[in-house]
Amino acid sequence: MSFEVPQIGELPAGAHDAITDVPGVRVGHTTIANGALQTGVTMVVPHPGNLFQEKVPAAACVLNGFGKTLGLMQLIELGALETPIALTNTFSVGTVATALVRSAVAASPEIGRSMSTVNPVVAECNDGYLNDLAAFPITDAHCDAAIATAAADFGCGAIGAGRGMSCFGMKGPGSNFGHGSGDVVIAFTIADRIPERAVVGLRARHILAEPRLERLFDAAAETTEQAILDALFSAVTVTGRDGHTRRCLLDVAPDWAFLPA
Repeated sequence: MSFEVPQIGELPAGAHDAITDVPGVRVGHTTIANGALQTGVTMVVPHPGNLFQEKVPAAACVLNGFGKTLGLMQLIELGALETPIALTNTFSVGTVATALVRSAVAASPEIGRSMSTVNPVVAECNDGYLNDLAAFPITDAHCDAAIATAAADFGCGAIGAGRGMSCFGMKGPGSNFGHGSGDVVIAFTIADRIPERAVVGLRARHILAEPRLERLFDAAAETTEQAILDALFSAVTVTGRDGHTRRCLLDVAPDWAFLPA
């Protein structure tokens, strides 16, 4: 007998059982776990090239607007993602956005000069129960490290932007919908690249045939539920600000650690 995260749905999992099964996609974390500071940064990087020079088609949907995000308006308007998708705590959204801009300018120094400006995309993870938000511990260095360490194999659980998150009173990620939940969906595809400077007048696009959309909806639902389970089963118990504690699922229900492999 050994521990194994339950598998959700009917569709087969990829080699990593993660978003990084999409070719070229990488994820990186930087974690702060120090007393009252229980937070971090997570970066989802769509491809290994220059994302500003070769954007990817993207979209967003706001299910509940009680959340702090940056860059959604332009992403929705233009349908393009030109920085990694960053996740961090509520009070660090601005800091991380600035770090993304600095990173993009370092890779393409003409941004904001002979090139257009860059649209950083950052979403919040409210970790205020475990983390001292007002301490502002996140810096540019944490953002740079999360991008630099992004890989196909990445950790899950109480790390990165999820370090201080709560789920149904336990240690974990997003929970049920509520007035103050702030629920935002951001999606992108690697099927096409959108060049910053067009070299042709017309650009071809790959579009999924309508009869195949149903399977895409199934996959989105299954992967979302699987990601929540992965986070719950991978989490550890965390104690943070003012002695607040969130116990992990396997502390609350230790028998679940012994599932048939």
